[in-house]
Amino acid sequence: MAIHPTAIVDPNARVAPDVEIGAYSIVGPNVSIDSGTWVGPHVVIEGHTSIGKNNRIFQFCSLGAMPQDKKYAGEPTRLEIGDNNTIREFCTFNVGTAQDVGVTRLGNDNWIMAYVHLAHDCQVGNHTIFANNATLAGHVQIGDWVILGGFTSVHQFGIIGEHAMTAFASAVAQDVPPYVMAHGNRAVPSGINAEGLKRRGFTPEQIRSIRQAYKTLYRNGLSLDEAKQAIIAEAASHPELEAFVRFFGLSERGIIR
Repeated sequence: MAIHPTAIVDPNARVAPDVEIGAYSIVGPNVSIDSGTWVGPHVVIEGHTSIGKNNRIFQFCSLGAMPQDKKYAGEPTRLEIGDNNTIREFCTFNVGTAQDVGVTRLGNDNWIMAYVHLAHDCQVGNHTIFANNATLAGHVQIGDWVILGGFTSVHQFGIIGEHAMTAFASAVAQDVPPYVMAHGNRAVPSGINAEGLKRRGFTPEQIRSIRQAYKTLYRNGLSLDEAKQAIIAEAASHPELEAFVRFFGLSERGIIR
């Protein structure tokens, strides 16, 4: 274990032998950090926080602090961070609240740039990219492979479906369906993330199917319920559209239109 002599690591913290902790960092008693993780200088990790393997956590991050929620009364809620994440400078991730699932989660292989905020009870999947200053209010759900442009803000209880993408300074007030690109304040749809899908190995046929689903949702003059039923029917023969079906089952705030 390579712990800088100026770092303060509580003796009750569970830290793997090969973890590196930089100068002036603080690790609290209810923290666990798994093997291969590097913690830079001036990082504070507190609360009931678990951090997986091979993460890189840069200077001045605050992980596991109490939520910015007036209802919080000191309950032992948690922050869970998976494996192989890069978390850049000045990020703030809070623990969950007793009023929701009680845990804030970041999955695996995520690229989190500077000044990103994950509020209480957010659930972030795998392989995401959050550009600088992306901000999630409480209870937000982010699917796998989502890209958030810099200064994107997501309303509390919002959902962004897998493979979706937001532009710089998007203000997301309603849910964003999977595969959809969004931009603006308030955010509106602007096509599908076709280039991202190509890079991830989606076939031309799958991309055509997704583009047709987008047209069904936004271009064919259907009501939202009619569009949903049409896409659900198509998903029976086009598995890539199952992402829409899952999204429709979760979405409660209404979708961007």
